[in-house]
Amino acid sequence: MSTPTINIPGYVVGTWTIDPIHSDVSFTVRHLGVAKVRGQFNTFAGEIVTAEDPLKSSVTATIDAGSFHTRQEQRDNHVKSEDFLHVADHPEIKFVSSGIRQDGGENFLLDGTLTIRGESKPVTLALEINGFGQGPDGKPLVGISATTQISRKDFGVHGGAAGAAVSDKIQITLEIEAGLKSE
Repeated sequence: MSTPTINIPGYVVGTWTIDPIHSDVSFTVRHLGVAKVRGQFNTFAGEIVTAEDPLKSSVTATIDAGSFHTRQEQRDNHVKSEDFLHVADHPEIKFVSSGIRQDGGENFLLDGTLTIRGESKPVTLALEINGFGQGPDGKPLVGISATTQISRKDFGVHGGAAGAAVSDKIQITLEIEAGLKSE
């Protein structure tokens, strides 16, 4: 039995660096069961390695947990506290992929390990390859969107007394642009 060929228009093999200026790492969580609160992480870095066989590609990423913000300073400081992210003891959130698989036509599932507050758990991100192209300087770029939903409690994020006001499920959304590393 032969392996089906995966055709990704413009696909380029190489090592890519995530561009934090043109990328977004954000989340959505329900507050009091009636409204969605959105937030972002301002500081993050990562590397994507696209292999000859796209299903052998990999991703590693690190997020500065202290760069969290929701545009409300009091809430942000509480989320950075021991009740939630405990940034003083756990300054980084990490993701390391373990595999990629096709999810129908043009979409993929990216499996990996997410570490928050020192707790590492398997996660799967729904991955959409937005395209390969060139920037204004002629250098290769790739655009990728990814989403997943996690249980904050799985990662030891209980929230203290305020935890009852925030849903356990957190939707994570990534909009990534990365540039090909120069050899």
